[in-house]
Amino acid sequence: MITIEKINTNNKSQVHRFVSIPYRLYANHPQWVPPIISDVKLYLNRNKHPFFEHSDADFFIAVKDGKDVGRISALENKRFNNYHHKKQAQFYFFDCENDIEAASALFNCVFEWSKLRGLDRVLGPKGMGPLDGYGILVEGFEHRQMMTMMNYNFPYYSQLIEANGFVKEVDFVSCYINANTFQLPERIHSIAERVQKRGTLSIQRFKKKSELRAWAKRIGQAYNDAFVNNWEYYPLTDNEIKFVLDNILLLADPKLIKIITADQKVVGFLFGFPDVSAALQRARGKLLPFGIFDLLLEMRRTNWLALNGAGILPEYHGRGGNALLYSEMEKTIRSFHFVHADLTQIAETAEQMRHDLINIGGKPYKNHRVYVKIL
Repeated sequence: MITIEKINTNNKSQVHRFVSIPYRLYANHPQWVPPIISDVKLYLNRNKHPFFEHSDADFFIAVKDGKDVGRISALENKRFNNYHHKKQAQFYFFDCENDIEAASALFNCVFEWSKLRGLDRVLGPKGMGPLDGYGILVEGFEHRQMMTMMNYNFPYYSQLIEANGFVKEVDFVSCYINANTFQLPERIHSIAERVQKRGTLSIQRFKKKSELRAWAKRIGQAYNDAFVNNWEYYPLTDNEIKFVLDNILLLADPKLIKIITADQKVVGFLFGFPDVSAALQRARGKLLPFGIFDLLLEMRRTNWLALNGAGILPEYHGRGGNALLYSEMEKTIRSFHFVHADLTQIAETAEQMRHDLINIGGKPYKNHRVYVKIL
C-alpha cells in the first residue's frame, strides 16, 4: 500500500528524509553526481530561498511498507504565471523507484494540489530558478551528469511520467565540444576583432571574484534582458539574481567568466565553470571535513569545461555580437587547456543558438525533456 506524506519544512528530520531519497536510489551510480546536501535543504527553507518571497511550493514523499520509495515537489511560480498570463503548476524533485503505483500516487497528489489553487496545467521537471536543471534525461544516459547544472535519472523515469498523462513540452539539448576538433572559421574571429576595434562591443575579463561581484547587478539586468524571449523566462527579482550569482561565484574561476559590453552596459555573457563532478562524487553530498579541499584541487586538474549560460541581447545578434561570443568561447576552451566542453541545456526553442553551435562543431549528446499535462 502506498501512502503520501506531506513534508513539514520546519521539521529537520522530515526535510532530511526528503533530501536523502536520491542518495539511496543512485548510490554508487557512475553517472550520477550527488549535490551537496546542505544546498538541497536550502530549497525547502521558506525563510532563505528567494522563490518563497513571491511563490509557493510543497514537498511530498511516497511510502510503501514503511519505506520511502519516491518524492516530488509541487510549485506555483506566481511571477512566471503573472508574466505569461498562465495558470501553471510545476513539479520538481521527482525521484522514484520503478514503481508505477508510487509514481502515480505522487503525481495525483500534485494534480490535486494544483486544482485546489485553480491551476489548469502541470509542467516539469522545472525548479525554482535558472540554475535548476530542466527536464528529465531521455538521451545520453551513458554520459556523466555535468555537476548539478542538469539532472540525471534512470531511463524508466520517462515511462513513469508518460504513464501519468504527460506529453512533451520542450527539449533541452546539451552539446559536446572536443578542443582538438573545435575550430571556428577565421571570418568569425575577424568579425569579433572588427567590432572591438570599432568600439561597438568590448570584452570585460576578470582576475578576481571581487571584480566579478562589482558587475553583479549589471549581469543580472543583462540576464533579464537577454532571455526575455526564452521559453522558461520570467523576470528575476533582485534577491533571486543575488542568489544565482552567489551560487555561481562559489564554483567560478573568474578567468572563465566573460562579459560583453556596449558603452559599459552588459549586453552579453559567457559563463564557464571547471567541471568538478568527480570531486562531488567523492564528497557524496558532504563538503566537510575534506571535500572542500578536494573540490578546489579538482577545479585545477579537470580537463572538462561546463559552459552554462551564454547569451547576448537580441539587438546585437546581427551586429557582431554572436561572432564575439563564439570567438571568446573558443579562446576560453583553448587558453585554459581544456580538452572537453559541455554547452549545457540549450532549449530547442532557441533555434538560432542551436543552429550556430552545431555549425561551429558542437555535437548534441544529451537531451532533457520537460513534460506538460493539462488538468
